[in-house]
Amino acid sequence: MVQASAKIFSGPEPSLLAEAVRACVEELVGAQDRSLVLEELSGEEYAIEQVVDAVQTPPLLSDRRVVVVREFNRFKVDQLKPLIELLSDLPSTTDLVIEWGSGAVPKKLIEAAKAIDGEQIKVGAPGTGRARSGWFQERFDTSLVQLDPSAQQLIAEHLGEDVARLTGLLQILEGAYGVDAKLGAAEVGPFLGDEGAVPPWDLTDALDRGEMKTALEVVQRMMAAGGRHPLQIMATLHTHYERILRLDGTQISNEKDAAVHLEMKGSTFPAKKALSQMRRLGPDKTRRAIELLSKTDMDLRGKSALDGDILMEILVARLAQLSH
Repeated sequence: MVQASAKIFSGPEPSLLAEAVRACVEELVGAQDRSLVLEELSGEEYAIEQVVDAVQTPPLLSDRRVVVVREFNRFKVDQLKPLIELLSDLPSTTDLVIEWGSGAVPKKLIEAAKAIDGEQIKVGAPGTGRARSGWFQERFDTSLVQLDPSAQQLIAEHLGEDVARLTGLLQILEGAYGVDAKLGAAEVGPFLGDEGAVPPWDLTDALDRGEMKTALEVVQRMMAAGGRHPLQIMATLHTHYERILRLDGTQISNEKDAAVHLEMKGSTFPAKKALSQMRRLGPDKTRRAIELLSKTDMDLRGKSALDGDILMEILVARLAQLSH
């Protein structure tokens, strides 16, 4: 008997989370017409009542409906009550996919999902050694471009621990060279950018200080002389602000505990900066920063007709204003 399903995706890295949700949605939709089957709710425009309506709506000209809700961690537990109560009586034709984001998922929501054989899927960066190599290889193998061993090695070494950038990089290569293009290190290299020319912390430090003019100059250099695509810069910004969001509300008061909470190895200085900026922004401005990032990410992927450079400058200006 066909029944309803509910999957909750959570994790600190937005690009990895989006990739996992995308794969799940593709599996659920399959060969069906996406325009008939799929409904997506994202951003700050929708309310929990819209989610309740969406999951109860019967399918039209199709057998099932797939409802995807993003940035769900902006709702408080009491706001989720109508949906939690409904999950036990979810229409058998509905597949609900929740992109929670970072932070703890309310226990009641998880229990309600599990009651209908649903699950919480924690999405994280790969480990080290074989696990990390296997993670990269799996994504290279499913890419729409064909990367030879030299290109794969260059990408893996260049990205290092910043694995969240891989999805955006592969999309850039696919867009530039086309499907099934055979690429070596020579073709891939120019898209990795000159990391030494403009360190990513030049941008995040300027934003943290609220120095709009400096931040705009840095992001312009990153996209021009540095050769970095807006989606690559977005990955850096997502990582920076997600760290701040993860510290918000934890009562952590020192950089050592912050580094442990953020699962950061080596120097505790990045954790110290994240902790300092968390105190400066506070919860409201931190969540506003995440909302701005999410909106720009969608705009860069086709929702807006503006050029990527313009979208990035608008984003950077607004993020810098939050630090005042």
